[in-house]
Amino acid sequence: MKKSTLLLAPSLALGIAALAMPGAASAADGTSYQAQLNALNHSSGSGSLMITLNGSQATISEHFSGLAASFGGKPYPHVQHIHIGANGQCPTTAADGNNDGVISTTEGAASYGGIGATLSTSGDTSPAAGTTLTVAPAGASTDYHRTITLDAKTLASVKAGTAVVVVHGLDPATLSKTAQGEKSDLVPSLPLAATSPALCGVLAASQMSNIPGGSADTGGGGTAGLQHKGWLEIGGGLMLAGLAASVAGLRRRTSAVD
Repeated sequence: MKKSTLLLAPSLALGIAALAMPGAASAADGTSYQAQLNALNHSSGSGSLMITLNGSQATISEHFSGLAASFGGKPYPHVQHIHIGANGQCPTTAADGNNDGVISTTEGAASYGGIGATLSTSGDTSPAAGTTLTVAPAGASTDYHRTITLDAKTLASVKAGTAVVVVHGLDPATLSKTAQGEKSDLVPSLPLAATSPALCGVLAASQMSNIPGGSADTGGGGTAGLQHKGWLEIGGGLMLAGLAASVAGLRRRTSAVD
């Protein structure tokens, strides 16, 4: 056998091994879950959030926009959480038990449950940080990226499809006069608007490893982050077939020379 054939055979073996390696068919080692964040309580905001799990580690990427911009002359702090322990749903207007035109956090809890994890910008991510305004994303829009550890109950809820992402904080001007005069059901020193849900989305298994680049309001929408396992496996199969064909062709040529 010619030396060229001997050199190419290990290359084929390496190509096969690379395709068989864990992670070759996907850029993410874990399973991804995505939530489309839709408006609640007269909010004009929207967004999306992606979680990629590796064991109990959750890498989170989120973008939202269109929420209340300021609170007391400062950027509006939008506390946000992964809620668990209920029906895994976002509430409807039927949840407004006192008919003030606002679904409060506690009124919505029958649909999405209590706090499993706080999506804070730094520090504590437990339920204890759920109303800590100083570590909440602030302003009308945000791009949030953080890796946190989920406890067993929150992790199980995410995998079961019953985890719900809720972003809180409404513009008081959009509420009824009755609701504008009410206090928060969570922090009585704050107005009702400060802690009521503004965005909500159920986490569901996703084919993507991260949120597609850009967003509707910024003119983005690229697909660089898309990782569809089926297409990658097809591509890998075609590459392997092409490599095998090249080896066969070279063997025929070298045999003819021999």
